Amino acid sequence: MLHPGSVALADWRRVYFGADIALDQDCRRAVEASAKTVDAIVTKGDPVYGINTGFGKLASVRIGAADLATLQRNIVLSHAAGVGEPLPVSVVRLVMALKLASLAQGASGVRWSTIEQLTACLKAGLVPVIPGQGSVGASGDLAPLAHMTAALMGVGEFFVDGVRVKAEAALARAGLSPLVLGPKEGLALLNGTQVSTALALAGLFEAECVFRAALVTGALATDAAKGSDGPFDERIQKLRRHHGQIEVAASLRALMQGSAIRASHLTNDDRVQDPYCLRCQPQVMGAVLDLLRQAAETLGTEANGVSDNPLVFSDTGEVISGGNFHAEPVAFAADMIAMALCEIGSLAERRLAMLVDPTLSGLPAFLTPKPGLNSGFMIPQVTAAALVSENKQRAYPASVDSIPTSANQEDHVSMATHGARRLLPMAVNTANVIGIELLAAVQGCDFHAPMQSSERLERARTLLRAQIPHLDDDRHMAPEMEVATALVASGALVDAVGGDLLPLVTDEAE
Repeated sequence: MLHPGSVALADWRRVYFGADIALDQDCRRAVEASAKTVDAIVTKGDPVYGINTGFGKLASVRIGAADLATLQRNIVLSHAAGVGEPLPVSVVRLVMALKLASLAQGASGVRWSTIEQLTACLKAGLVPVIPGQGSVGASGDLAPLAHMTAALMGVGEFFVDGVRVKAEAALARAGLSPLVLGPKEGLALLNGTQVSTALALAGLFEAECVFRAALVTGALATDAAKGSDGPFDERIQKLRRHHGQIEVAASLRALMQGSAIRASHLTNDDRVQDPYCLRCQPQVMGAVLDLLRQAAETLGTEANGVSDNPLVFSDTGEVISGGNFHAEPVAFAADMIAMALCEIGSLAERRLAMLVDPTLSGLPAFLTPKPGLNSGFMIPQVTAAALVSENKQRAYPASVDSIPTSANQEDHVSMATHGARRLLPMAVNTANVIGIELLAAVQGCDFHAPMQSSERLERARTLLRAQIPHLDDDRHMAPEMEVATALVASGALVDAVGGDLLPLVTDEAE
């Protein structure tokens, strides 16, 4: 149930992963009061931006009453100018839910029937085809939201069960009529940060998944290299005082607790200190956790806000223009998530590189019993390095860029939308890196048999070994990497060791 203005982050995550969407009907009174305010302005005839004027640089052009419906239709069709591959269905459902929760707060001037049209499309599984490129993250996500709105009007396409269907035909099949826009409704539907916010939330949820999996593979890699858990000591972390660092160290200690491999080298180990990729996991992954939490707080606030323009205040009968559509908070959050994803993968790749290096790990070269005849994990590590470098290139902050639009009326923009759109590919790259590390770390632990790791980490090893046997001689690696990455991306790896492992997004209902 979506309660406009107070939706928990965990509920947005459920929507992203496919949960049904229902709107709290208590919001209807506020929506109808807002629509009546717009009707009163139309009747009075005074010029009010977005209701009876042009848009953007054309705001000074007065539109007559007879042309108001055409005005709203024109803005949708003219603004539906996106390009590129369509956004994923899971993201567009989230866009629709975010827009629904924004409009339902009664500050946008739309009619209740328009809310019902959007709700009905969600219920019927009609997901607008929205090209992914074309928004600069200011004046709202105009082009992508125009494509969403056009589909509601019967123009464009819907995804229906994964198949692209002409919008008018899809609506008819669902028993729905094309939406006819009232005054201000086109602008209300087009304006807002819902696309950039949905993409950033999707990136956040996927980043959470790979972050938690990387804690498991990091602990496994530490055992595989016979690394020390001394750097995870609680006293060290408390002296630094960062909450994320303290929690990550506690998770790593819990994951390794009872490991026979660790116990085997508690004494008489001539190594003084482990490499940073093992020793500094609390410091790096803790900073990542703090960063993701900060991004989550920003996006949780944005998701519950109203970000179109102008806004309708029915208690006073005013319509006031402002700049809530500017997605700078989302742009900053997306940049933080991008940096976090980059560092998760970067640290994991360094652990992987350490494991395949016999000088550093003490294990057979490239984790194969017969190095030379076999290459073992030589090239999977190269693949991980390639993915990490790609993520580094993508992690350049989008928020520091701006380009004027609309004949310099919109002279500073956030670039939030493409800043957020890069996050899903970055998360896929990172999941692949973690999947490769999972394969390597489990292989490394195999060399310590009959000694075993902790009970929790052995569950992770058992999960992988149920599908992929120990690597004795070279074989086709790509399919096995796909299997391991699927265990990471699906959450199965974290579930195997205990799903309580530092969830980023929680609420009392979970």
